Amino acid sequence: MLGTLADYRQHVAITTRWSDNDAYGHINNVTYYSFFDTAVNTWLIRRGVLDIQNSSVIGLVVETGCRYFRPLAYPVDVTAGIRVARIGTSSVRYEVGIFGGEETTAAAEGHFIHVYVSRETGRPVPLPAELRAALETILATPSG
Repeated sequence: MLGTLADYRQHVAITTRWSDNDAYGHINNVTYYSFFDTAVNTWLIRRGVLDIQNSSVIGLVVETGCRYFRPLAYPVDVTAGIRVARIGTSSVRYEVGIFGGEETTAAAEGHFIHVYVSRETGRPVPLPAELRAALETILATPSG
Protein backbone atom coordinates (compact mmCIF):
# COMPACT_ATOMS: atom_id res chain seq x y z
CA MET A 1 0.00 0.00 0.00
CA LEU A 2 1.32 3.42 -0.97
CA GLY A 3 2.09 5.51 2.10
CA THR A 4 0.94 9.03 2.84
CA LEU A 5 2.72 11.84 4.62
CA ALA A 6 0.39 11.37 7.59
CA ASP A 7 1.71 7.80 8.02
CA TYR A 8 5.07 9.18 9.18
CA ARG A 9 5.69 10.58 12.67
CA GLN A 10 8.30 13.21 11.76
CA HIS A 11 9.10 15.18 8.62
CA VAL A 12 12.43 16.55 7.43
CA ALA A 13 12.73 18.98 4.51
CA ILE A 14 15.49 18.26 1.98
CA THR A 15 16.50 20.53 -0.88
CA THR A 16 17.41 18.70 -4.06
CA ARG A 17 20.46 19.67 -6.09
CA TRP A 18 21.18 19.95 -9.80
CA SER A 19 23.53 16.97 -9.52
CA ASP A 20 20.76 14.74 -8.12
CA ASN A 21 19.28 14.31 -11.61
CA ASP A 22 20.65 11.57 -13.83
CA ALA A 23 20.92 11.30 -17.62
CA TYR A 24 17.21 10.41 -17.82
CA GLY A 25 16.20 13.72 -16.22
CA HIS A 26 15.02 12.45 -12.86
CA ILE A 27 16.56 12.04 -9.43
CA ASN A 28 18.81 8.99 -9.55
CA ASN A 29 17.81 5.98 -7.44
CA VAL A 30 20.97 6.07 -5.32
CA THR A 31 20.15 9.61 -4.20
CA TYR A 32 17.10 8.33 -2.33
CA TYR A 33 19.41 6.40 0.01
CA SER A 34 21.19 9.67 0.75
CA PHE A 35 17.79 11.23 1.50
CA PHE A 36 17.08 8.40 3.98
CA ASP A 37 20.39 8.84 5.75
CA THR A 38 20.08 12.63 5.81
CA ALA A 39 16.54 12.56 7.20
CA VAL A 40 17.21 10.10 10.01
CA ASN A 41 20.54 11.59 11.05
CA THR A 42 19.13 15.14 10.93
CA TRP A 43 16.31 14.04 13.23
CA LEU A 44 18.73 12.27 15.62
CA ILE A 45 20.99 15.32 15.77
CA ARG A 46 18.05 17.69 16.35
CA ARG A 47 16.80 15.44 19.16
CA GLY A 48 20.24 15.63 20.77
CA VAL A 49 20.89 11.88 20.65
CA LEU A 50 23.63 11.92 18.00
CA ASP A 51 26.81 13.95 18.04
CA ILE A 52 28.53 12.83 14.84
CA GLN A 53 31.98 13.78 16.17
CA ASN A 54 31.75 12.65 19.80
CA SER A 55 28.95 10.13 20.43
CA SER A 56 30.34 7.00 22.04
CA VAL A 57 27.60 4.94 20.36
CA ILE A 58 27.01 5.17 16.58
CA GLY A 59 24.60 3.50 14.17
CA LEU A 60 25.94 1.43 11.29
CA VAL A 61 23.66 0.59 8.38
CA VAL A 62 23.38 -3.18 7.92
CA GLU A 63 20.35 -3.39 5.59
CA THR A 64 18.54 -1.09 3.16
CA GLY A 65 15.71 -1.28 0.68
CA CYS A 66 13.58 1.05 -1.42
CA ARG A 67 10.48 0.90 -3.61
CA TYR A 68 10.00 3.61 -6.25
CA PHE A 69 6.51 4.68 -7.28
CA ARG A 70 7.05 7.74 -9.46
CA PRO A 71 10.05 9.82 -10.50
CA LEU A 72 11.02 13.16 -9.01
CA ALA A 73 13.29 15.70 -10.68
CA TYR A 74 15.34 18.68 -9.60
CA PRO A 75 14.35 21.40 -8.66
CA VAL A 76 11.63 19.81 -6.51
CA ASP A 77 12.01 20.09 -2.76
CA VAL A 78 11.29 16.87 -0.94
CA THR A 79 9.94 15.99 2.44
CA ALA A 80 11.23 12.83 4.06
CA GLY A 81 8.78 11.28 6.46
CA ILE A 82 10.39 9.07 9.10
CA ARG A 83 9.17 6.54 11.61
CA VAL A 84 10.57 3.61 13.54
CA ALA A 85 9.09 0.19 12.75
CA ARG A 86 11.04 -1.84 15.31
CA ILE A 87 13.35 -1.21 18.24
CA GLY A 88 15.61 -4.07 19.29
CA THR A 89 18.28 -4.35 21.95
CA SER A 90 20.98 -2.81 19.75
CA SER A 91 19.18 -2.22 16.44
CA VAL A 92 16.48 -0.03 14.94
CA ARG A 93 14.49 -0.38 11.73
CA TYR A 94 13.73 3.05 10.29
CA GLU A 95 11.15 3.56 7.56
CA VAL A 96 11.31 6.61 5.32
CA GLY A 97 8.88 7.99 2.75
CA ILE A 98 9.99 10.53 0.15
CA PHE A 99 7.40 13.10 -0.92
CA GLY A 100 7.89 15.62 -3.74
CA GLY A 101 6.72 19.22 -3.45
CA GLU A 102 3.22 19.42 -2.00
CA GLU A 103 2.41 15.74 -2.70
CA THR A 104 0.98 13.74 0.19
CA THR A 105 1.53 10.28 -1.31
CA ALA A 106 5.02 8.83 -1.42
CA ALA A 107 7.15 8.92 -4.55
CA ALA A 108 9.36 6.29 -2.88
CA GLU A 109 9.42 4.37 0.39
CA GLY A 110 12.29 2.57 1.96
CA HIS A 111 13.89 1.32 5.11
CA PHE A 112 17.23 0.83 6.71
CA ILE A 113 18.43 -0.89 9.82
CA HIS A 114 21.02 0.61 12.12
CA VAL A 115 22.95 -1.60 14.48
CA TYR A 116 24.32 0.58 17.25
CA VAL A 117 27.92 -0.07 18.15
CA SER A 118 30.62 1.32 20.38
CA ARG A 119 32.60 3.88 18.40
CA GLU A 120 35.73 2.60 20.13
CA THR A 121 35.33 -1.16 19.63
CA GLY A 122 32.86 -1.43 16.73
CA ARG A 123 30.94 -4.06 18.70
CA PRO A 124 27.14 -3.91 19.18
CA VAL A 125 25.92 -2.28 22.37
CA PRO A 126 22.47 -1.81 23.89
CA LEU A 127 20.73 1.38 22.80
CA PRO A 128 21.42 4.22 25.23
CA ALA A 129 18.33 5.13 27.28
CA GLU A 130 18.03 8.64 25.81
CA LEU A 131 18.22 7.26 22.26
CA ARG A 132 15.61 4.58 23.00
CA ALA A 133 13.29 7.22 24.51
CA ALA A 134 13.64 9.43 21.42
CA LEU A 135 13.01 6.49 19.07
CA GLU A 136 9.87 5.51 20.96
CA THR A 137 8.35 8.90 20.11
CA ILE A 138 8.31 7.98 16.40
CA LEU A 139 7.51 4.29 16.77
CA ALA A 140 4.86 3.34 14.23
CA THR A 141 1.57 2.03 15.51
CA PRO A 142 0.32 -1.29 14.08
CA SER A 143 -1.97 0.62 11.70
CA GLY A 144 0.81 2.84 10.39
